[in-house]
Amino acid sequence: MYAIVEIAGHQYKVQKDQQIFVNRLQDAEGAKIQFDRVLLIDDNGKVTVGAPAIDGAAISASVLKHLKGDKVIIFKKKRRKGYQKKNGFRAYLSEIKIDSIITSGAKAAAPKAAKAEAPKAEAPKAAKSAKGDDLTIVEGIGPKIAELFISKGIVSYNDLANASVEQLKAILEEAGGVIKSKNPATWPAQAKMAAEGNFAELKKWQEELKDGQ
Repeated sequence: MYAIVEIAGHQYKVQKDQQIFVNRLQDAEGAKIQFDRVLLIDDNGKVTVGAPAIDGAAISASVLKHLKGDKVIIFKKKRRKGYQKKNGFRAYLSEIKIDSIITSGAKAAAPKAAKAEAPKAEAPKAAKSAKGDDLTIVEGIGPKIAELFISKGIVSYNDLANASVEQLKAILEEAGGVIKSKNPATWPAQAKMAAEGNFAELKKWQEELKDGQ
């Protein structure tokens, strides 16, 4: 048996007892967690597809540890322009172990006539799943700033997208230290892209922001 599940904005194919690396989660090491946005389940050839998620299905997992990924070197050069730039990047990751695939309540794919109503039923659940959003995907936000925003009630991409730049600056200035000097001018716009699932467009824009620094 395997399942396709969405975790922190990315989709993974998982099986019981499998260990995978995902974008940094807010949960502590050793915590038991569940992911309810299961898109597909294959139970020995019996395939159940969600619309978009399977109602009642969930993935149970344990957080093993938090870590940084291997360094990725990003080198850019323009011929005959005298321009070259080298940056290093290490992603903040969490290693989790899949404890079980919960299929109770899962329903087979609905006929086409019923699919039109499915998004309305899923809308409230999408708002709930936002609590697991990884704010560090936004360029300029590290784990400390993410924890600061969470303590102020900004826990999802939508929360950050709807916050004003002035509100974010006030939170940073209240924290003081190095955090105070951060510029949140582009954070709401980046968060809006993440909330809409435009991760490829977000990554492209973040690279352009780095080039302009």
